[in-house]
Amino acid sequence: MLVVATAGHVDHGKSTLVRALTGMEPDRWAEERIRGMTIDLGFAWTALPSGGTVAFVDVPGHQRFVPNMLAGVGPVPAAMVVVAADEGWMPQSAEHVAALDALGVGYGLLVVTRADLADPGPALAGARARLATTSLGAAEAVAVSAVTGVGLPELRGALDRLAARLPAPAVDGPVRLWVDRSFTVRGSGTVVTGTLGAGRLRVGDELEVAGAGEPVRVRGLHRLGAPCGEAGSVARVAVNLRGVPRDRVRRGDALLSPGRFRATDLVDVRLAGDPVADLPATLTLHVGSAAVSARVRPLGVDTARLRLGRPLPLLVGDRALLRDPGSRRLVGGVTMLDVLPPPLGRRGAAAARADVLAGLDGRPDLTGELRRRGLVRAGDLVRAGVPVTLAPVVGDWLADPEHWRRLAERLSVAVADHARRHPLEPGIPVEVLRQHLGLPVRALVEALVRPPLSLSVGRVVAAGADPLPEPVARALALVGDDFAAHPFRAPDVDRLAAVGLGTREIGAAVRAGVLLRLTGNVLLLPGAPRQAARVLAGLPQPFTLSAARQALDTTRRVAVPLLELLDRRGLTRRLPDDARTVVTD
Repeated sequence: MLVVATAGHVDHGKSTLVRALTGMEPDRWAEERIRGMTIDLGFAWTALPSGGTVAFVDVPGHQRFVPNMLAGVGPVPAAMVVVAADEGWMPQSAEHVAALDALGVGYGLLVVTRADLADPGPALAGARARLATTSLGAAEAVAVSAVTGVGLPELRGALDRLAARLPAPAVDGPVRLWVDRSFTVRGSGTVVTGTLGAGRLRVGDELEVAGAGEPVRVRGLHRLGAPCGEAGSVARVAVNLRGVPRDRVRRGDALLSPGRFRATDLVDVRLAGDPVADLPATLTLHVGSAAVSARVRPLGVDTARLRLGRPLPLLVGDRALLRDPGSRRLVGGVTMLDVLPPPLGRRGAAAARADVLAGLDGRPDLTGELRRRGLVRAGDLVRAGVPVTLAPVVGDWLADPEHWRRLAERLSVAVADHARRHPLEPGIPVEVLRQHLGLPVRALVEALVRPPLSLSVGRVVAAGADPLPEPVARALALVGDDFAAHPFRAPDVDRLAAVGLGTREIGAAVRAGVLLRLTGNVLLLPGAPRQAARVLAGLPQPFTLSAARQALDTTRRVAVPLLELLDRRGLTRRLPDDARTVVTD
């Protein structure tokens, strides 16, 4: 389906032409028909000679209704610029074409109407000259009379040729249906209409309402006024939504494929038009069928940051335009350069950002996005309109290869430095590394760990690192004779301090597995529990704590926690009277 928006000065015969081509009345309001002037958007369609279909979005031409005009033009791929032969180029002709140019509409026709009232030649020549410098360029031109029918067959043929020139729509892409009408049908509920520029809609589909993020269900679909089970782009569609009050969806909202868009109220853009430094602080941004306030922060000669009055589902490369609501003047077109812009909190950040934006052209570029961001979630790029063709480094995270290499180098240096400064610690905690490297999640730190580094209980350790630091090994050698003579007598605090086993040294030895901590500073060798079980097996069963203490040649300070450890390990069983028996295999 070819979807075409009309454009042109008020009373140049846009609606009359649509009526003559389709046999349908595009003016929906009684007031429009009484006054003979289009106020809001109108819709009509007809078959073309090729068998295809053209649907028209008829827009108002009066200056007072330019916002309505922009809501109709925003989502469509092509335009039909209408100029009357007896009046020629007029102010709204210029404004409408400037809007089309700002939005980057590059497909269209020039139609000179009222050819029965005046020679169309001068108007045709003047309009062609005006269009030549815009995105429409050398658009095919046709002179017609909606009254006599002269030129209408040629116009239908030109519409067929226009349809053939349009690029194939992204039928398999995500849906972003900008709503241009919302109304209620008795017995059906809320119905919205719009131009489906990409993707496919089916009855039963679940969609999201932009901004709100709430799910809605497609109860029914109409295409060209007839019900259908499925509609592919490009098409004019009416969507019946299940269980949605009319006031929840209005013009300027959008229906979206779930999870494929991210609504944003902060964007960096390039402006074609007035110098950014001369712009008012607040303008109106028109994109799709939406019109929202936008606060402007200049970031360069032709680039700026816009803070929007409400979040919109925008993509890199989207075209929009800025308009001054006070003077009703079209300021210029904008191209979305970044819909996930970084904060500008630090001194000099704005100037640095201006330098970055100067090199962007609004075309989605995965390599460039990764180079600028270093790390980014794949889902965020997809929702920004940037195709992702690389595998994540971990989870949903993508990394610029050079940035990832530098992070790995910094991690290795940090691990080595920590080992020098903290020889008694078993590596550096992952969380400390995360903060040092400025990474958003611990999983990224873990993904950076490669041999000769390794992960061990939430820490990163250099491979080959001595699990027992040399000062600790020296101190343990000094108490070795103590344990050899009395394996169940834990050295007291004074003895430990005398050989150099302080709190940190003891912790290192316990972590290395060369000392067993029963409780506090009650320490034995790791093999002590099984050795004790063998000694206790020689006692009459069951045995008491006192008997165990004497058999093990130790103190109550050691015997109590040692027996409790034997119970936990299943080497002994505690009886109701607090006596114990050794558990035999």
